[in-house]
Amino acid sequence: MKKKTGAAARSALKGRNTGVRKVAPRSATGAKRPAPAPRSSSSTHDAKPTIRRLRTQLSHALARIEELEASAHTDFLLDIPNRRGFECELHRSIAYINRYHASGALIVLDVDRLKPINDAFGHAAGDEVLKSVVAALSDQVRSSDIIGRLGGDEFALFLWNLTETDAKAKAASLEQAVDRLTFTFRGTKITAGASAGVAILGPHTHADRALEEADRAMYVRKAQRRHETP
Repeated sequence: MKKKTGAAARSALKGRNTGVRKVAPRSATGAKRPAPAPRSSSSTHDAKPTIRRLRTQLSHALARIEELEASAHTDFLLDIPNRRGFECELHRSIAYINRYHASGALIVLDVDRLKPINDAFGHAAGDEVLKSVVAALSDQVRSSDIIGRLGGDEFALFLWNLTETDAKAKAASLEQAVDRLTFTFRGTKITAGASAGVAILGPHTHADRALEEADRAMYVRKAQRRHETP
């Protein structure tokens, strides 16, 4: 039997390979890799309600967070900023003053005789006094100004664009507005009163030092009022 030449052998070998099946690729473990599953349009459609539900839940959660943050900065009784809220507003306002060379005034006001009213007529009477004080202060300032309760019977007011002379005049008018308030508890007519101290805010002002300055001025004023003729 004659041996096939090289060309003939290659031709014969090629003929044998014509019907060979392609083998599926195998993984490192030797198992066949599964063919990718076709994407189903129905599965994408089914996910849309879940996405909408999650977005709604996220929106509600964010709204709840905003409510909690607001409540942490608000006095529940008087519906004005509490100490934390007022100090945040004061820091923001002073940052604006320092950046743009604006001006403002800080007034710390202490309500006189609130403790005797609480002791004699109860805290409900004291709460009524505080609400009336806030209403009287609000009538004396602009909507852009800020009134906050520092705690107990002490309030603070941030007022924009006032000179020292104007700020002291405003502090006097705030005292007079509170002095004019009268209350009747258990048939007894009661008056309160207020003492106010001023700090002027300008470039390079620091919030903490401004509060301390206005607080010291308020106590000086309170001592003066004790010696004034009724």
